[in-house]
Amino acid sequence: MIKAGIFLDSENLSRCGGWGMDVEVVRELVEAQDATIIRANAYMAVDHEREKGYANKEYARKKQGFRDAIRRAGFHVVQKPVKRYRNEDGEIHTKANADIDLAVDALLQSEQLDYILLGTGDGDFLRLVRALQNRGKRVDLLAFSFVSQELRREVDYFFDGYLVPRLLEAKADPKRHRGIVHNVDEERGFGFLTHYLGLRPKDVNTDMFLHISDLEDGRIRNEEFAALKGERDTYIEFDIDSSGERPKAVRSSVFRPFPRVDPADIGQGTSR
Repeated sequence: MIKAGIFLDSENLSRCGGWGMDVEVVRELVEAQDATIIRANAYMAVDHEREKGYANKEYARKKQGFRDAIRRAGFHVVQKPVKRYRNEDGEIHTKANADIDLAVDALLQSEQLDYILLGTGDGDFLRLVRALQNRGKRVDLLAFSFVSQELRREVDYFFDGYLVPRLLEAKADPKRHRGIVHNVDEERGFGFLTHYLGLRPKDVNTDMFLHISDLEDGRIRNEEFAALKGERDTYIEFDIDSSGERPKAVRSSVFRPFPRVDPADIGQGTSR
């Protein structure tokens, strides 16, 4: 039996595209690796000051409801209280970083685990991944946007949250599929998509045909089409037409979770 643990950096996931993800699917994702879940922890900030009082009653209700839903899915919720401090200029800042809590728990609890799914895009967890791997653990990563590329390269397998089936179904049409362009013939105006068929690493199709005329109603130029290959945080949403000799993507559109920005303009913190 492969014993597994899940450690979710909920604040990072929510800020970087994973808000509203179905944590039941996260559990299914781990179980699909032929693993039995022993530990499942979700780390999140709690603003007790803001949740107090009648004026914030609705805000507090929603936050508590969210935490209760995570618990019902079988996760242990680790709360990190939000703290406020005033800087030299008199400005009030808030802080609630659960990184150390997650790292310590993962290291200690990994003694009884074989496989760990880490949910975050934060590059600060790079040393944690290496430490777990040095203990003989398999470490996979689940993240959405602004993922540390070094962290992504270090883990054993990276699950792109936007591509995991049903994970963000509440935000999208469940009948639509999502993939990334991995090959393009710019001159002839066609390419191929990679998309997930299931929840295991081998459940991936890299042979979904896409013609430029089926993308954005044909309003895209060949060079723009070719530029989609390898473009970070850029996906194709599509339906599948299986009526011909081979399935193909139709009624396709470009999906970008966040506006394209220069990393130099947003700072190193958000590029994690």
